[in-house]
Amino acid sequence: MHDIKWIRDEPEGLINALVRRGGGSEEAKSAAEALVTKLRGLDEQRRATLTQLETLLARRNAASKEIGQAKAKKDEATASALMAEVAELKEKVPALEAESKRLEAELNGELAAIPNAPLAEVPDGADEHANIERKDHRFGIQKTAANMGFSPKQHFEVGEALGQMDFETAAKLSGARFVVNKGPLARLERALGQFFLDTHTAPEQDGIGGYMEVNPPLLVRDEAMFGTAQLPKFEEDQYRVVQQLAKFEYSHLEIDSSGRIISNNIVSYSDYVKYIKQPNTSYVFPDAGAERRGRIVEEALWLIPTAEVPLTNLVRESILSEEELPLRLTACTPCFRAEAGAAGRDTRGMIRQHQFTKVELVSITTPEKSGEEHERMLACAEAVLKKLDLHYRVVTLCTGDMGFASQKTYDIEVWLPGQGAFREISSCSVCGDFQARRMNARYRPAEGKGPRFVHTLNGSGVAVGRALVAVLETYQQENGAVTVPDALLPYMGGLKTIEKLK
Repeated sequence: MHDIKWIRDEPEGLINALVRRGGGSEEAKSAAEALVTKLRGLDEQRRATLTQLETLLARRNAASKEIGQAKAKKDEATASALMAEVAELKEKVPALEAESKRLEAELNGELAAIPNAPLAEVPDGADEHANIERKDHRFGIQKTAANMGFSPKQHFEVGEALGQMDFETAAKLSGARFVVNKGPLARLERALGQFFLDTHTAPEQDGIGGYMEVNPPLLVRDEAMFGTAQLPKFEEDQYRVVQQLAKFEYSHLEIDSSGRIISNNIVSYSDYVKYIKQPNTSYVFPDAGAERRGRIVEEALWLIPTAEVPLTNLVRESILSEEELPLRLTACTPCFRAEAGAAGRDTRGMIRQHQFTKVELVSITTPEKSGEEHERMLACAEAVLKKLDLHYRVVTLCTGDMGFASQKTYDIEVWLPGQGAFREISSCSVCGDFQARRMNARYRPAEGKGPRFVHTLNGSGVAVGRALVAVLETYQQENGAVTVPDALLPYMGGLKTIEKLK
């Protein structure tokens, strides 16, 4: 989230950022100027209301003291007038407080919907066609039919032919965009996640490794999703888990035939369905001939779309010391995405699933070190692909293709021989203090000055499902078997080749 003081003092900074995000069009400029005008107007109203409220409260406090002084002098007329003034001021306070809160909420709502400002070196452009490849980061040999000696198949063709990748059964269980992997293929998928974690958590050497492994919750609160900017903008892409509880506001004491008191504070879901269907509404619940009033309460959590959410939020509402930074964290977790904006894309295979496994990298650092940390994170993600000997390239995303919370993003795109195309397997982003402001995550500089917002970074290290796709397509053999990459052999229990199940 952006600092309103920056927008107040340097409105052209935000306008320029939004114009770059919008591809440089006149429409983007017009919309940006209108938004900044609205933001500054709300900010001005909010500050004026606060000033009025503070003035009123100060006068109320002063008048209250004057009442005591007047009474001490037995000046009843003055005391009476002052008491009337205080009573009048008290009546005005609630309305001003409510208006102040309303303006604060409206301003924060507008700020929460604005994307991060791209760094100066990010290339301008409207979409992925303006992304720029970093030629010095291309690795490996591009496998094709010519050098493989046969026409390579896509991963789902390989997996289904092996009898170990089942989309049909997954659809019966959960619907589209799910998969059941089994046998050696399931072990290969697990091996990839373990291999990535072992690489990233190994003692640091030449700028690789040194991350702390974390096993975080998979369900998080609204505040955590807001902190990393999944909410409110991307709500439709998330899975929300709702628990509905019927809670009694009060109840009669009930006595059974044996004279025992019956006490119960939560009714079953079946009873809820029987007696009441609407959440957050009062109702009368008949039970054993008695009436007890209660209400249905919804308690909701979000399934994480990436471990970036819990890992980054580990520092929310805290003040770290500079000596603790950089803080480097990694986790291998299931991830859940509704993919609401991806209808019709990658409907076959494992490229775009509702549930997938990913190893995430998160760094918390100082503003001065975030650029350097970004390059380091990219190198760590590249390292695991190099060990697997997978052909890939790195691209710098343009302003129109970057994520909402990112200042600058590198995508690693792995080559898929079966598709004959590069596909994203990792995205490494530096977010500056954008997420830190939403989380109120700060650090205290070593020189002892006041707390500053940390800078946050996140990246895939890497997506396990997509790595499995790349391994299947890269290491497939003409007879349909798949050779296990050398880096994964220690995790496969002696299995060197994955063959069709008998």
